[in-house]
Amino acid sequence: MRFCFILSLLAVPIWAANTAIVLNSADETISIIDTKTYSVTKTFRIGKEPHHLMATPDDSYLIVANALSNDLVFLDRATGEEKRRLPNISDPYQIGFSPGNKYFVTASLRLHRTDIYSGSDFKLLKRIPTSKGPSHIIFDKNSTMVFVTLQDSNELAAIDLAKMEVAWKISLGKQPAGVWITPDDKHLLIGILGEDYVQVVDWRTRKTVKKIRTGAGAHNFIPQGDGRHVFLSNRASNKISRIDQQTLEVVDEFPAPGGPDCMDVTADGKQLWITSRWIRKVTIVDIASKKVIKQIPVGRSPHGIYLYAHAPRS
Repeated sequence: MRFCFILSLLAVPIWAANTAIVLNSADETISIIDTKTYSVTKTFRIGKEPHHLMATPDDSYLIVANALSNDLVFLDRATGEEKRRLPNISDPYQIGFSPGNKYFVTASLRLHRTDIYSGSDFKLLKRIPTSKGPSHIIFDKNSTMVFVTLQDSNELAAIDLAKMEVAWKISLGKQPAGVWITPDDKHLLIGILGEDYVQVVDWRTRKTVKKIRTGAGAHNFIPQGDGRHVFLSNRASNKISRIDQQTLEVVDEFPAPGGPDCMDVTADGKQLWITSRWIRKVTIVDIASKKVIKQIPVGRSPHGIYLYAHAPRS
């Protein structure tokens, strides 16, 4: 077993660990960045309005969701080379596999619905109307629910995956965006984009238990990888907040000029890579010093970002 593991590592090109992939939503392109030289090595067209991306559960491919092209593109995670294109996936703005990979869910922002597909073959199982602006999604640990922020109706919807129907909705602050679930599966953290806080919801009681003041334009989350902290981008105040998921408090802040949006953390936990949507750049922050160490020009409205060598997603 150990010998096979070593062989699998050797099969991965050494340079692959140096790859960052950035989606330029307004340009309909992808930028490939060498994370060692901080240089863009390639830019190519991917489709209309690529917003979010994620690796397949087995890490075989990177999936890019093209919202206006109505398709999914499967890329080589190391090179960005297109391997497969899956058409007829209607308006996939945000995407996610349920734990256990039984379901693949898309939030269709402009069509005001959430679509549930089979996680194995992407067969459409159900289309669920979910009010205005379904934006971001997260699952509970047991795959009983998928939670969807409704950005234009200021709500959170909980969809029962077994019944494939909306189980309940609750009111939130103005323009709820990113959503995260704490490691204990108890609290949902929701970035309130139209205000300046994270709304903490006990999803079992459907009650707001706290508002964590972060910054104007509280938007999206990425875990630090230590099982305890999560980063939040504050788009309007140009900063990143680090939140302790046990105490539900902000413990650190980091500069992030240019409208920070999506993020990723390097595998060694030393750098935070951020898409700066308003200035067409990727911003790199040294976590220890809390300083911006580099900004890399990319395309217009950079949104999703993925590091081949990234920290654990916890």
